[in-house]
Amino acid sequence: MSPSSADTLAGLSAAQRQRLAYIDFRLYFLGTVARRDVLQRFGVASAAGTRDLALYAELAPGNARYQRKAFHWQPGFVPLFAHQAGAVLAALTGAPAQQGDAAGAEAGDILPHAVPAPLNLPELDTLATVTRAIQGGQALQLRYHSMKQGAQPREIVPHALVDSGLRWHVRAFDRTRGHFRDLVLTRMENVQPAPGAAGAPAPGERGADDTQWHRTVALRLLPHPAHPHPASVERDFGMTGGHLDVQLRAAVAGHVLRQWQVDCSPDAHLRGPQHRLWLADATPLQGVGSAALAPGYGTLSDGAGVEAV
Repeated sequence: MSPSSADTLAGLSAAQRQRLAYIDFRLYFLGTVARRDVLQRFGVASAAGTRDLALYAELAPGNARYQRKAFHWQPGFVPLFAHQAGAVLAALTGAPAQQGDAAGAEAGDILPHAVPAPLNLPELDTLATVTRAIQGGQALQLRYHSMKQGAQPREIVPHALVDSGLRWHVRAFDRTRGHFRDLVLTRMENVQPAPGAAGAPAPGERGADDTQWHRTVALRLLPHPAHPHPASVERDFGMTGGHLDVQLRAAVAGHVLRQWQVDCSPDAHLRGPQHRLWLADATPLQGVGSAALAPGYGTLSDGAGVEAV
């Protein structure tokens, strides 16, 4: 940001700076912003929204190109505002914010509190490239660090973000593997839009084609049989009639069960204070790709196991 732009921003009202930060946010992470976006987000008059967009274009002339009644992100984009990865992900997905506000507004603590920090957050440019691709239906080329094969080139078509509770994933069609899968954002580098015709999703590669994403599994969770105080577990999880019924996307069910430390073994043999819940009937997990992540899924206490799906 140039000194003159910084001086101009400093002289604006807090409300107008927030609107400009929102324009900056949408361009960076969604790739486009129109006047209606500003009007819907802040409820301002049409003339005010037009002035905000014109001022943003004046302060950052290389950031956007006006076409088809909207401003579009340009490769020379330099953000006017400092965006924090945790707040950006919260704004994009509705997850609890880890820090600040994605639109640049300052947030103060209401009461003393502690929130566990994520193990790692993706680089902003990587995140922005991925989220623009999701928004615009664009394939990406990148280098991905796999735990099994190390760093290798990949070509993916992303369609959603997934918070596993430990780290952020991208749900995408992996052209290298030929199927939909979860890829960890922090393992990505050199992320670029796929050039030419390769940039357009082929039949079967769009989010609408991801059957695991659109499949819903209904699970009934019970207090773990080994827990000494099942009534306390029932109150802790808001159970009715001694059970908790949840519906999850098949693509993320295993992540959730692992995060909640649900014992998914058929004989409830997992022990420890972390296992307060038990999935008595694992039948709905059949054919669920993420079920391999569920604690104890397909295992028996004698060590015999069923290979995870």
